[in-house]
Amino acid sequence: MSGFFDIPSDLQHSWAGLIGLHIREALLPVAAGLLLALPLAQVCGRFRWLYPPVLGVTTVLYAIPSLAFFVVLIDYTGQTELTVMIPLALYSLVVLVPAIVDGVRSVPDETLAAATAMGFGPVRRYLQVQLPIAAPAIIAGLRVATASSISLVSVGALIGNQGALGNLLAAAQKYDRPELAVNSVLTMAALAVLCDALLVLLRVWLTPWMPRGGSRRKPATRREELTPEGAVR
Repeated sequence: MSGFFDIPSDLQHSWAGLIGLHIREALLPVAAGLLLALPLAQVCGRFRWLYPPVLGVTTVLYAIPSLAFFVVLIDYTGQTELTVMIPLALYSLVVLVPAIVDGVRSVPDETLAAATAMGFGPVRRYLQVQLPIAAPAIIAGLRVATASSISLVSVGALIGNQGALGNLLAAAQKYDRPELAVNSVLTMAALAVLCDALLVLLRVWLTPWMPRGGSRRKPATRREELTPEGAVR
């Protein structure tokens, strides 16, 4: 398609530059949200009564439209990347906090008791025992938060070309160039798929004890013949 990679000069970035900007504006908020969610989940795990109000607050924050956040923040942070990234970091909490809390709560009591008997304090037990076991749930939350953040960055185009690849959507309308919109949508989708695949690989690397999706089941022996109902006899 003619002009697919011909980026208007007023965007002040090449196509590769917009991709780098989009990755920075999308992933830094998720990382910040994770750093904030980890201690929040620890507190909610120790004081269970605190979990419902914390979850309620994160849900309310997620319900606030991004434009409303921009209006509040723009007087303090201006038309900058920070104005876009702060709401995205807060939005990620609604996914990350429940994912971490549920993962940590899934750790067997026997495992926690064994760690305590070995002299692990609450912080060390949380970091070295609970979080590694909860890694699959945490990675699942990160996958959702990352995909959501990559899509929401484009809203920043409404405040001074801070939407990275989303700026191409505004430029497509401004210059009557639909190929720019196609470029934006396809590139953001490719970034979301790539980041998701990397997180899956990270989960595989962090949890070598988990079965792989493509692993084959061992053939049943004579004593393990399956009945029609699937029960072993």
